[in-house]
Amino acid sequence: MAKLILSTGNIVSGGPSIIRKPGAYRSNLELTNSLRSNFLAAQQDFAAAELRSNGTATPTSNGDAGGPDLDAETGGRPSASVWTAEENGVLYVPRIDWPEEGLQEEPAQYNITVKLFFLPTAPVSKRPQYAGEALDLVLKELGAPAVDLFIVSFPGMSFEGDCEWEADKQNSAQGNDEEEIAAWSAVEELHRRGLAKKLGLAEFGSEKLGRFLQKVQVRPTVDQINLKNCCNVPPPLAKLTKEQGIELLVHSDCTDILPKGTLRDLLGPGLGGAGILADPETGRGGLHGDLSPQWVVKYTAVVRDRGVIENKGYFAGAELVEG
Repeated sequence: MAKLILSTGNIVSGGPSIIRKPGAYRSNLELTNSLRSNFLAAQQDFAAAELRSNGTATPTSNGDAGGPDLDAETGGRPSASVWTAEENGVLYVPRIDWPEEGLQEEPAQYNITVKLFFLPTAPVSKRPQYAGEALDLVLKELGAPAVDLFIVSFPGMSFEGDCEWEADKQNSAQGNDEEEIAAWSAVEELHRRGLAKKLGLAEFGSEKLGRFLQKVQVRPTVDQINLKNCCNVPPPLAKLTKEQGIELLVHSDCTDILPKGTLRDLLGPGLGGAGILADPETGRGGLHGDLSPQWVVKYTAVVRDRGVIENKGYFAGAELVEG
């Protein structure tokens, strides 16, 4: 097994521990806190469910009867086999009861937006594969035949500078045009198959977007930009998007949403970790190797007639690299 899929579940219905605290400076806190919260909930819920189904009580780490099956090698946590699931060489953390997932109403009653973050630690050649598997997971999670908007975020893109003009100028030299257009071809195919009704980009300034539009077959209908370091929309970008009929949106997502090392903290044996990875010093208690993040996908389902977010969550894909 060399592949892991991590999920947060529906964070709208989650507890207060996954809500970003006021003044938080890391915009990826929602993702990391949601993953950690979901891992803990799964450890507790699936372990308790297994005990009920077996009709037995297993001693806990302190000798009391009636607790979940605890694994001494993972620091007293429930064994990973209880709350994770391996299917076709992919480890799902936590395991997902797919039949119980889905939207409360018919999919047509929702506006579903998906944003896929390609991560810099992953091979560029596998981006078409990542796009397909990420969207498949969201559709399966929500029980929907398609999403309304599929936004793609490429690594190395941002709006930073002393002013909006400088930010737009710096953006023109960021990323890699050829790699981005190659990946977009796979996203276009998802659109042609009817899985994504509209497509969008993130962090494309006027020059980048202008070059991009000349080389793609399915044009983006949305361009998202993060102005945290640049207070205004660059006038050239505003002009271009208006001329081309592209909706310009502002967002607050972190461009470096899952830095390398974050997953080791989340899945490792240390305090706050889920105990999936082995202790690097003793080699005991879990999987051996390091994790290389590949992609993150964020999804949001809004009830159309009420404008209420009913379902929101994340999936993340990673490769286990043997040390």
